[in-house]
Amino acid sequence: MKALLAGPIDATATATASAPDAHSRWVASGLVGLALLVWCLSVGVFLTHPLEKLPIYFAQRYFVLDATSLLFVVVMNTVFLGISVYMFSRERSSAILMRDIRSRASLMLLFMLAVNLGVLCNHLVLLWVLIEVSTLCAAPLVARGDASDPRAVAWRYMLFSAMTLAITFLGFMCLTQSAHLRGVPISFAVDQLAGALTAQGDGWQRLGLSFMLFGLGGKLGLAPLYSWLPETYEAAPTSTSALLAAVQFNISMVAVFRILQVLRGVETGFVSQEFLVMGYLSLVVAAVQVMAARNYKRLIAYACISSSGVIALGLSVGKAAAYGVVLYTVSNAFVKALLFLTAGRLRAAYGTNDVAPLSGVIRVMPFSGLLFTVGIFALLGFPPFASFLAEMLILSGIVQAGNLMAFTLMCVMLTVIFVATGRTVFPMLWGTSKREGPPVHETLVTTLPKLGFVGILIMLGTYTPEPITQILQAVALSIGG
Repeated sequence: MKALLAGPIDATATATASAPDAHSRWVASGLVGLALLVWCLSVGVFLTHPLEKLPIYFAQRYFVLDATSLLFVVVMNTVFLGISVYMFSRERSSAILMRDIRSRASLMLLFMLAVNLGVLCNHLVLLWVLIEVSTLCAAPLVARGDASDPRAVAWRYMLFSAMTLAITFLGFMCLTQSAHLRGVPISFAVDQLAGALTAQGDGWQRLGLSFMLFGLGGKLGLAPLYSWLPETYEAAPTSTSALLAAVQFNISMVAVFRILQVLRGVETGFVSQEFLVMGYLSLVVAAVQVMAARNYKRLIAYACISSSGVIALGLSVGKAAAYGVVLYTVSNAFVKALLFLTAGRLRAAYGTNDVAPLSGVIRVMPFSGLLFTVGIFALLGFPPFASFLAEMLILSGIVQAGNLMAFTLMCVMLTVIFVATGRTVFPMLWGTSKREGPPVHETLVTTLPKLGFVGILIMLGTYTPEPITQILQAVALSIGG
């Protein structure tokens, strides 16, 4: 593991001894080809498996193709295709990336194998294992960042992940104890676990469910276990930040959805309160930290914590807000990928993540500046993007539930985040340029995947095709909507 966590200094030193061979030149294009193939397969499965034929169990019922797994397999592989194209476009202009492309591509493919299998899991313990496997694949990628000590950041990321997953496993043990005391056999298969739970719930059962959701909340970046997220997202290479924010986040979200699917018919008032508290704390933390952020990658990271807080508040309400939560989760995958990949282009041109040296970006890098602006508007919940519609649905659900305190706090904190983000980002984008020379040339291949993400966000926020609407509704119904 120590060798895998070698940082960019080690990579540079090694590279002086041996130049990249001819085979390495085809790795990036091969990665795009594999990502495109898997994306085509996932879309093909989506088109050929209507909801009426689902769920489909396979591999001795350890895996399942249902509305939840089908939706997130398509979303995650769409994002990964965009990340792969970004890697291809950057590989030719980055000497470090060219020398390191084989190991990075291998780790990314192992990561995607783990998360795809995890989303398809019908067994919570196996899903828990695959989330940890994805972390082990991501940590060496984090260590290849350009922070002052990326290996230390990678170790802390692994430590926090191990801690949050240990808390989740403690929840499994508490549920097992609850079933044992009642003399009931227990299986952690998603379609069987409900049979081991009591409708009213006992102390061990409530403690177990609380631990499971608290641990997974840490993986989602919810307060109080959020401190790993901004540091990791900032220090990691841009492609890795996008993988963590837009892909690994979603496998953790699927784990939460699976637990909520199990809890249908079980008393869950304490779960709602847990989500409510974590949502409150996350919004407050994000608002305070965004006001102080002077680094655009860290600002995006704290905005991701804000997004997790909005999702937690929506889950605390359930029912009327469930569709909004699912739509918000899907749309945020594309928003995060768009922002981090565009931030990578800014980093490549300016050589820094700090906001202060950047000014007039939209004049120096017209396409990237415009796409970063669009991403910020989508992140802040402006129409016509899907995040706007999703936030309105969540707020509507909160009002219908009669929780005016949550409604007020969410509106106030999102307003603070909007003002603070605008104050930091808009001068960077629209101010007088401090950079001499002509605008930076940007090829079509660098902007094409990001334009695709923008198109998806507009489609989901204006006119959603009927098959997509149906699968979003099916997932929302499965979590109590």
